[in-house]
Amino acid sequence: MAVILSFLAAVAAQGLPPAEALPPPDGDTAAVLAPINAVFAAFESGDAAGMLRYVYPEGRVTATGTRANSSGLRQQSWIQFAERLKPGEGFQERISDPAIEIDGDVAMVWAPFVVRVGGKVSNCGYDHFDLVRDNGTWKIMNLTFSSRTTDCPAQ
Repeated sequence: MAVILSFLAAVAAQGLPPAEALPPPDGDTAAVLAPINAVFAAFESGDAAGMLRYVYPEGRVTATGTRANSSGLRQQSWIQFAERLKPGEGFQERISDPAIEIDGDVAMVWAPFVVRVGGKVSNCGYDHFDLVRDNGTWKIMNLTFSSRTTDCPAQ
């Protein structure tokens, strides 16, 4: 234990190296994020038809947490989810610091999100998107997300 404490004290005295900025997204990363950003824009405008252009309608939207039913789980098809969109509600969802993995024509995006309604934080959690590229175009197959109304960032 004393060796570990000595090591930590030495590291603290020397300081840590400066943080380096992450590189800008490459073409594949930007292409994977494009349908996600388009879906968020459709959420904001209440454009159900626009949202469905960026997803596989037979895919699923799965929610867990405080916004789900009493069992803690809610599942819908993208079509059912689209039926809930309403223009003018002031809905806005933003993700930050996405972790993106791509293997060929399959991709995964995991990111914290914050939802605002009328400019006020409504809920937050983590989004998990899985995407498939078909004929050169990325589309969202499924979205699974957690949801809570406490400990949300105010950003």
